[in-house]
Amino acid sequence: MCGRYVLVQKVEVIERRFNVDANNNFQWNANYNISPGTYAPVITSDKPKELQLMQFGLTPFWAKKRMFLFNARAEGDRNKENNPNYRESKGIITKPAFRKPIRSQRCLVIADAFIEGSNLEGLKNPYLIYLKDKKRPFAFAGIYDVWLDPKNGEELESFSIITTTSNELLQKIPHDRSPVILPREKESQWLNDKTPLTEITKMMYPYNSKLMNAYQISPKISSSRNNYKELINPLSKPLTDDDNLNVNKSLQLQGMGARKKYL
Repeated sequence: MCGRYVLVQKVEVIERRFNVDANNNFQWNANYNISPGTYAPVITSDKPKELQLMQFGLTPFWAKKRMFLFNARAEGDRNKENNPNYRESKGIITKPAFRKPIRSQRCLVIADAFIEGSNLEGLKNPYLIYLKDKKRPFAFAGIYDVWLDPKNGEELESFSIITTTSNELLQKIPHDRSPVILPREKESQWLNDKTPLTEITKMMYPYNSKLMNAYQISPKISSSRNNYKELINPLSKPLTDDDNLNVNKSLQLQGMGARKKYL
C-alpha cells in the first residue's frame, strides 16, 4: 500500500526534470503529507508535455458515486499472500476499475519520497522511504480516469498509484507492498500509448532496494490534517548504510517557496 507520499519540489524543478510545462491553472506548494483526496502533480499519457493537478484516489468513469482507489494492485486478485517472489501474471489488466486505464490512461505520479508503516502497526510506526544519491523528484507508475459527477455534471480527474510486492528494504519495516517506481529511462515508454501491454506489465516490479533507504518519522503523519516539514524529521538511523545524510533538511530546502499562478 502507498497512501502517503511527499513532494516539496518547486514547479520549476519538476518542469526541468520531466521536460514539461505546468498548465495555466497550476498552483503548487510543498506538501509533506499527500494523502487520498489531495490534488497532486501528474503527467498523463494524453498530455505528456504538460504538468497537471489531479486528485489522489481514482474514481472509475463508470462509478455511480465518487471513490478513492488510491492504489492499484499489479497482481489484481492474484498473490493474496503478497509473496515477494511472485513473478506470474498481472491481474490488473482484467480488474474492472483498472483494465481501461492501464491500457490507455497511464500517468507519472511525481514524488520526492513516500511513507509506509509496518504490516501490524501501520502509520503508528511510519517510515519515510527515499531514493539514494538525491534522486528526486522521481515518478511512480500511475493510472488515471475521468469521472462525470451525475449530480452536477462536473468532471473529476483522479489517479491511482500502482503497487507491487515489497523489495528487501520494505521487508525490513516490515511491509508487504511497495509502489512501482519507474526508472528514468522507462518513463517515456510508460506514457507512450503505443507501448505493448506486455511491455507495460514488465515494468510492474519492485524498485532495486540497494538504491533506496528509509528512516522512522513521527506517527503524526497518520493524520492527513498535519502537513509541515517537521513530520519528516528522522527518529532513527537509516535502515541501511547511506552516505546521503540530512535527507529531511535537503527536502525542506528544496521545498522553500511556491510557484505563483501562471498569468
